[in-house]
Amino acid sequence: MYAVIKTGGKQYRVTKGDKLKVEKLPVEAGSSVEINDVLMVGDGDQVTVGSPLIDGGKVTATVVAHGRGDKIEIIKFKRRKHHQKRTGHRQDYTEIEITNISA
Repeated sequence: MYAVIKTGGKQYRVTKGDKLKVEKLPVEAGSSVEINDVLMVGDGDQVTVGSPLIDGGKVTATVVAHGRGDKIEIIKFKRRKHHQKRTGHRQDYTEIEITNISA
């Protein structure tokens, strides 16, 4: 059984037991979180597609940890103008493990 969920402005295809990194959620590590934005659920040949969401569909997950991603370097450079600017960014994330999928 799999589901397509939406969290943090992105969509993920998940199955039970998957671990994935999503945008930071305001939940403590070790606690449970419910994701109600379920777009699609598939079980073998049966596929349920919402319009846009499935009524009563939810995915339960456990928060494993919080962290920060790798640094992304941004470089702005203008040739022949003696101008160069460097900056960086590290995105916060929450690592979750999918425990249950229900349609």
